[in-house]
Amino acid sequence: MKLNRHISGQIERPADKQRYVRRLFAGVAGRYDLTNDVMSLGLHRRWKRRLLALADLRTHHRVLDLAAGTGDLARGALRRAAGASNEIRVFAADLTPEMMRAGRARPGPDLAGWIGADALRLPFPDGAFDRVIIGYGLRNFADLDAALAETLRCLHPGGRLISLDFGHPPIQALQRAYLAYLDASTRLVGWALHRDPESYVYIPESLRRFPDQREMVRRMEAVGFAECGYEDLMLGAMAINYGDRR
Repeated sequence: MKLNRHISGQIERPADKQRYVRRLFAGVAGRYDLTNDVMSLGLHRRWKRRLLALADLRTHHRVLDLAAGTGDLARGALRRAAGASNEIRVFAADLTPEMMRAGRARPGPDLAGWIGADALRLPFPDGAFDRVIIGYGLRNFADLDAALAETLRCLHPGGRLISLDFGHPPIQALQRAYLAYLDASTRLVGWALHRDPESYVYIPESLRRFPDQREMVRRMEAVGFAECGYEDLMLGAMAINYGDRR
């Protein structure tokens, strides 16, 4: 799993990775939603609906969309709970101001708040949320275990974390083919949308370092989550991980 040397030098240390990720997403914010549609052929919408179904949103829940980007999941949560939307409060938090500005400009239901936040030092009290939902965010955090522990701290007892991200197919040949596809497709999309083939090379490179969905269960359990599990999508090329706070 050899990384692109140019990117490897910029994401090796947590502080360097945080700067790289913020700069990357600031540069692509204007076309982030279009990129998701193009790269997933629109399937990311279906996967996010499945994440929200697993979230089991209920009346009076306080929900945090962490690493929210433009707020896709946050607005999806409000739409899913439309009958009780005046009783469910949904917040969106992200590290990148440009992404949040793009999110605020999108049509759709109003969120309870947009908050600039580092996932390693969340500005919320203990037990502030009943659900934390994350779409393609865990892979980008500078310190995964610290971010998981901080998320657990912010969950109310009985609360749940649900995360959607790129996965690792369990068959090695399929995994190699998948990474080869991502290497090629991200360069193509980067050139087509930004005239920069390197714009999205970070995706396969970060995936090479990211734990597979089975290891993620172990990492979540290690910081204190209970009832952890995962659900494979597209033969494991995508996955939803989840766990509860006792």
